[in-house]
Amino acid sequence: QVQLVESGGGLVQPGGSLRLSCAASTSIFSLYAMGWYRQAPGKEREYVAGISSGGSTNYADSVKGRFTISRDNAKKAVYLQMNCLKPEDTAVYYCTRIANMRGDSTGSWGQGTQVTVSS
Repeated sequence: QVQLVESGGGLVQPGGSLRLSCAASTSIFSLYAMGWYRQAPGKEREYVAGISSGGSTNYADSVKGRFTISRDNAKKAVYLQMNCLKPEDTAVYYCTRIANMRGDSTGSWGQGTQVTVSS
């Protein structure tokens, strides 16, 4: 399984921005579809965004127009730019390799990075 390490989380005020990063260990990263999930306290983990090996993207309705997923195959990294953050975006964010653009995870997860949106 590919090893994934997320970074970039933190505390931000409502309306602010954060950029999450996920570094992958595999040399064939460019072949993988990648995704971001999040899990808020007391809630199930939910799919946020995904990007195919070819660069196609999709998003959960709750983040569409505010979040942007991207990738840099040379750096073996995937990113999540989060703008116009809301308190309900508060969660631990996880990077994962996805099996398809429905966002089904292959089971490789990072350790997560905490995002807290609060004034």
